[in-house]
Amino acid sequence: MGKFTFRLPDIGEGIAEAEIVAWHVKVGDRIEEDGRVADVMTDKATVEMESPVSGIVLEVAGAEGDMIAIGSPLVVIEIDGEVEADRHASSPVVDRIDAENPDAGDVAKVIAGEVSASASTGSARADVGAEPKAQKPQAPKPAQAEPVEAHAPTPAQSAKVLASPAVRARARDLGIDLAQVKTAEDGRLRHADLDAFLAYSAGSGYRIAGTRAKDETIKVIGLRRRIAENMAASKRNIPHFSYVEECDVTALEELRAQLNSARGAKPKLTMLPLLISAICRTLPAFPMLNARYDDEAGVVQRYGAVHLGIAAQTDAGLMVPVIRDAQDKNLWQLAAEIVRLAEAARSGSAKSEELSGSTLTVTSLGPLGGVATTPVINRPEVAIIGPNRIIERPMFVPDGMGGERIAKRKLMNISISCDHRVVDGWDAASFVQALKRLIETPVILLAD
Repeated sequence: MGKFTFRLPDIGEGIAEAEIVAWHVKVGDRIEEDGRVADVMTDKATVEMESPVSGIVLEVAGAEGDMIAIGSPLVVIEIDGEVEADRHASSPVVDRIDAENPDAGDVAKVIAGEVSASASTGSARADVGAEPKAQKPQAPKPAQAEPVEAHAPTPAQSAKVLASPAVRARARDLGIDLAQVKTAEDGRLRHADLDAFLAYSAGSGYRIAGTRAKDETIKVIGLRRRIAENMAASKRNIPHFSYVEECDVTALEELRAQLNSARGAKPKLTMLPLLISAICRTLPAFPMLNARYDDEAGVVQRYGAVHLGIAAQTDAGLMVPVIRDAQDKNLWQLAAEIVRLAEAARSGSAKSEELSGSTLTVTSLGPLGGVATTPVINRPEVAIIGPNRIIERPMFVPDGMGGERIAKRKLMNISISCDHRVVDGWDAASFVQALKRLIETPVILLAD
């Protein structure tokens, strides 16, 4: 028998540490070569760590939410035979461990020393000990749901379905067999699919676990912690103001329907590509909105190119993939890019460069958009635009004979939040009014 220390490798981006956001093994588990060990998060992406060897897990370095330095031990694994080499990235901690040629207990001592020395600076933490930690007793699991007069679903059935850990945990708590839930075309099951299944099951013979939700204490880690920190910093440092205007999008919706009817193999157009095109055409006259503010240096950087952030809801939380040079793309290219980036964000496959560098952000809740929103600025940008839900209401419109008539129209509110240190209220209102004129005369969007 031998002991293999798997250390956190250098995963690029010039980072010195990463956050442990999920463990896939615990002490005592057997893991196979290339099996999932843990998910770690850098500033921009979540990366899966896979074991280079097979064996029994003896030690794990820290709890979910802890930071771990590049090159520090991630897990210690007992393997058959002798350890040929230790795989890691070079670091002072690693070099000292190598010099001492430790076993698992020595690894714990070295880590403990490093953590003690750097606790005040918030550097890497680890919970590896000389003795494996006793596992906390697990709370009784809720009763598993099952179809009437049918056996309860087996773990193997649900394991075949593509779903995030959060979706699996929710389904498990509800007693739902994932294999019986209809998924999207891409085969990945999401929270919305569970919601639809619950609504359908209310009148079916499928028995769901008790309706009372359980009390939970959720540790704020990973993407959710980064969102919390960024939003808090934005509200704390930026004097927000918001402006909302109503737009008649009847003609825009008619144009969208006409374009979709003749799109062929092109992606289906939603309202978002049309709105982005209108924003890009309006921004040149309002350069103060397409900008980033470095408040420490006291510098505002205005941009000619529009690198548009698209706020996308994922199982892990809100992410903002970026459409590069949105001003150079036509409607179909914008539609394809929106679909590609949103799916990459939801699946966790988005690259770091696709999640950074935006100069202006659009956030939309789609059919849940409400009457008006006051979105929080994606710092260090200076503005964020929020289209709201389209509703139908009667309006007075010209009757073509010099008078007016009442007609049913499709209306949508446009919200914008701005950094009042950089953008004046007059500028924000003027921009939205110019955007409104373009939205209400959409034929201009197709003009060169």
